[in-house]
Amino acid sequence: MGNSTSRLYSAFAKTLSSSAVSHHREYLEQSDAEQLDPIDPKELLEECQVILQKRPPRLQRDFVDLRTDSISSHHSIRVMQWNILAQALGEGKDNFIQCPMEALNWEERKCLILEEILAYKPDILCLQEVDHYFDTFQPLLSRLGYQSTFFPKPWSPCLDVEHNNGPDGCALFFLKDRFELINSVNIRLTAMKLKTNQVAIAQTLKCNETEKLFCIAVTHLKARTGWERFRSAQGCDLLQNLKNITQGAEIPLIICGDFNAEPTEEVYKEFSNSSLNLNSAYKLLSADGQSEPPYTTWKIRPSGECRHTLDYIWYSQHALNVNSALSLLTEEQIGPNRLPSFNYPSDHLSLVCDFSFNQEPDRLL
Repeated sequence: MGNSTSRLYSAFAKTLSSSAVSHHREYLEQSDAEQLDPIDPKELLEECQVILQKRPPRLQRDFVDLRTDSISSHHSIRVMQWNILAQALGEGKDNFIQCPMEALNWEERKCLILEEILAYKPDILCLQEVDHYFDTFQPLLSRLGYQSTFFPKPWSPCLDVEHNNGPDGCALFFLKDRFELINSVNIRLTAMKLKTNQVAIAQTLKCNETEKLFCIAVTHLKARTGWERFRSAQGCDLLQNLKNITQGAEIPLIICGDFNAEPTEEVYKEFSNSSLNLNSAYKLLSADGQSEPPYTTWKIRPSGECRHTLDYIWYSQHALNVNSALSLLTEEQIGPNRLPSFNYPSDHLSLVCDFSFNQEPDRLL
C-alpha cells in the first residue's frame, strides 16, 4: 500500500472512461455492464483508512438487540438507509456554516462514506442524494458483489452548481449472492396528478436462502417547510404504487427513505395507517416502542440550527421482524459544530436494521 497511486484510486480510474459516466444517458439500467475484478472488502477498508489517517477515527455505534425471543435468525437481512449528501450540494448549496470546506473534500469524504458502508456490511443499501454513482459507488460496490440501480431527479439542483458531477438521485444496491432480482420499477412520484421532481425505486427480490419474496423500496420526498401537502400527495402516490407491486401486501415490504417529514406530518400518518400494515423500525429503539428517535439529521445553517427526524425504515409488521437496529450518534459524539464534519460525511445519520421473516406471518387485517 506504499504506492502513491493506491489500488482504491486505480479502481476509480478504471471506470472513468465508460460511456455511462461521460453521457449519463441511461440512468435506469441495472448497471452490471462492466465486469471488473472483485475487491476484498478488507483491502478496500484499509485503503480508505490510509487516505483518512489525518482525520479523527470513525464514531462508534452499537446495534441494539430487539428480538422478543432468544432464537437466533440464520437468515437475517441487513438493510441500510442513508442520505449521503450530494457532493455538489454540500460544497455549493447547503451552506453548512460550521463545517470547514476542507471537511467536504470529495477524495476523503467518499472514503468516509465507504468506510461506513464497509463497517456495517449491509445486504441491501438504499441511498439518497447520490451524485457520484457512475464514477464511484456503482463501480466499487459492484466489485464487492452488489447489483445496483440508479434513478436521478429529473431537475436535480446539483446541476446548478459549477463543476457538478451530474444529477443526484436514489440508488439501490443488493448483494447478488443473497438475492435474485424478480422485478424492478422506477417511479417518478406525482402530486395532484402532476409529475414531480422526486423519485423512488421499488424492487421485488427473492431471498436465495429462504426462497421468499419481498419488496424493497427507496425514496426521497420534497424538502422544506411549506411543502407538507405536497409531500403528503407524493406519499399517497408511492403507497398506491407499492400496493400494486406487493399485490396488496401479499409480498412483504421494506421502504427506506429521507421523507423530509417529521412524525407530526400527514405523510408520516399515511404510512402509519396504510392498509399495507407498516411500522417504523426505529420506533422500536424507544422505551415504549412508539416514539421515533429525537433526530436523524442535525446541522447548522445561516438560518440557525436544524435538528429533525426525517429518515425512516418502514416494514411490513405482519410478515417481518426487526432483530436489531443501529443506535444513533449521541449529541456529544456529533459535537457542537454538528454535521457534516471531519468525523462524519453527511448531515444525515445512516439507519441500519436486521430483518427476518416471520415463520407464520399474521393474516393482514
